[in-house]
Amino acid sequence: MKNVLLPLLLLLSCCTYGQKKFHVIAFYTGEQDQAHISYVHEANKWFDSVATANNFAYRPTRNWSLLNEDTLQGYQVVMFLDTRPEKPEQRAAFQSYMEKGGAWIGFHFAAFALTPSAVPANWDWYHNTFLGSGAYVSNTWRPTSAVLRVEDRKHPVVKGLPPTFKSSPNEWYRWSNDLTKNPDIDILLAIDSSSFPLGTGPKQYEIWHSGYYPVVWTNKKFRMVYMNMGHNDIDYENHTNKELSFTFDNPIQGKLVLQALLWLGRGKK
Repeated sequence: MKNVLLPLLLLLSCCTYGQKKFHVIAFYTGEQDQAHISYVHEANKWFDSVATANNFAYRPTRNWSLLNEDTLQGYQVVMFLDTRPEKPEQRAAFQSYMEKGGAWIGFHFAAFALTPSAVPANWDWYHNTFLGSGAYVSNTWRPTSAVLRVEDRKHPVVKGLPPTFKSSPNEWYRWSNDLTKNPDIDILLAIDSSSFPLGTGPKQYEIWHSGYYPVVWTNKKFRMVYMNMGHNDIDYENHTNKELSFTFDNPIQGKLVLQALLWLGRGKK
């Protein structure tokens, strides 16, 4: 990974001189699904490795009680790496933080909601107003690379990215809401049709053959970016739980993530 990170660091850190340092707090749970746990561990190492060169401080935590008004005052960006807050007071603190100009970046399972499940669709503001995606509907399987297409070439988050690029393997989500019909949502990346069929099954409904699937977007009413990436490939079939892929091994995808974070962290609250 060092060979991938070095040119990325040089490219982005060359513009950090004179920039005020910003602070990031990344919440995670890291208890459900080995693929999500693998991603969280990888993400924490990766963000920490690029923090100094890009002039930000990175604080990962499993202590969701820190999601309160007093603590959030000290951070310019909040991350949800794998889950969302469940307690009413934590949700209220996060909503207030965002409505007052705070910044957020979330990954993969952080947008998941399905009733009935252990993560029910019981937070309307977050899933419908803020994310715009609504509830989870289905996913591809197994984790597979996709060709991603840049949809908004003018947005700073995708600056310098090629028109299309191949992602790291991921489990891709489909949502109940049509994001293209929401005027507040700016879709930055979507799955390109050259990816189809996407997924290998074995169940046929886990393989996508057509459709439009946003994977990275922002809500223009908030300072936020959601990314559907965040599920590494794991050897479940042979019961080894061996990691078969890594999200940040992909330099273009790494550039996308870092540019999103820097855009949020250096913006005005």
